[in-house]
Amino acid sequence: MLTESERVLSSSSMDESVLDEKTRVERYDSQSWESLKTNPLYEDLVEFKDVFPETVPCELPKYKGIRHEVELKPGSKYCVMKQWPLPREQVLAIDKFFADRLAAGHVRESTSPHSSPTFCVRKVTGGWRIVHAFNKLNAATVPAQTPIPRKDVIIDGMSKSTIFSSMDLMDGFYQNPYAGTGYTLYRS
Repeated sequence: MLTESERVLSSSSMDESVLDEKTRVERYDSQSWESLKTNPLYEDLVEFKDVFPETVPCELPKYKGIRHEVELKPGSKYCVMKQWPLPREQVLAIDKFFADRLAAGHVRESTSPHSSPTFCVRKVTGGWRIVHAFNKLNAATVPAQTPIPRKDVIIDGMSKSTIFSSMDLMDGFYQNPYAGTGYTLYRS
């Protein structure tokens, strides 16, 4: 039987057999600016290329009256999980990641008694994706009372649409304003 840290570190997303080399390269290449040249909206994309930054902005978004807040179930204890050992390569990636986020003002030192471990998952592009194991915190959190719409309702609502888009926030977790509860503390 695997320990929790072994189970997390043995994620299929780290398994090289999940995507063969050709598939990984094709997937990455299909997202490049070069691949968009045949897209009918290419000229518009180039005109507004500054909207798609290569690096994380060095400031938090403007406060618009809403801050994300984590509400714990009544009687919940501190959510603490020990940091498990990591390979040196992951430690270096995590240290660099947080040094950059600290300089940008996205994270700060904390004295909160809550903490969750941090680890890495290999990206398709070869780098590391930083992951936080918020298992204990998620289990102690009051579930959101706003239901997520059913997939068929969303698809029906899009039936007469002609333009579709998606948005992927670069490190979105670190760009959301949070209330100062300290529940989302992680170790590195």
